[in-house]
Amino acid sequence: MPDGPLSLPARLCLLAWDADPSRQAPVVRAGALAALARRGLLADDDGIATPLDLDSRTGDAVLDGLLELVTESRPHRWSVWVTLHARYTLDAVREQLVAEGVLRAEKHRVLGLFPSVEHVVSDARRFRSLRREAGDILAGPPETVPEPTATTLTLALAAGLLPPPSPSRAEALAHRATTVSPAYEAILQELRAALTATTLSGV
Repeated sequence: MPDGPLSLPARLCLLAWDADPSRQAPVVRAGALAALARRGLLADDDGIATPLDLDSRTGDAVLDGLLELVTESRPHRWSVWVTLHARYTLDAVREQLVAEGVLRAEKHRVLGLFPSVEHVVSDARRFRSLRREAGDILAGPPETVPEPTATTLTLALAAGLLPPPSPSRAEALAHRATTVSPAYEAILQELRAALTATTLSGV
């Protein structure tokens, strides 16, 4: 799965395209948190998501928006940030994908009155390629996978977005992902917990 120009949360947004809407926002938010942790901009301080440099920016509007939100809010645990206003991050990623030509925003009115926007895939080749390569990596031999790809796939697997690979393959991917940032394991655990809670509540 080549990294290309797509960010980690953008790739998760596409992998979650057909998932239940209640699962899309948490996994995309978890991807954005993991991307910030990978860059050393968020760290784990006894379970608290903690900005390390209040003046740093990534140049990515989605990540910078989330970093600003975390920085300007009172301290929260990772479990809070996986779900708190997570739809804002999902919407921002979709806007980013529209700007990059991967998605198209179609405006319409609900009940003929209320304006709404529906996003549809406009670059089907890129969309299918991302999913096909994810499946190929999961089914392939356990060679070293680039860390950003391992992080993407591990989060996608936690959200049930991809067919589960062999236990050894899943363990190898998770190990590769957690070697970059200690915060990643906390993010992964809280994503699983949030999605389990969503399933149990029937939301």
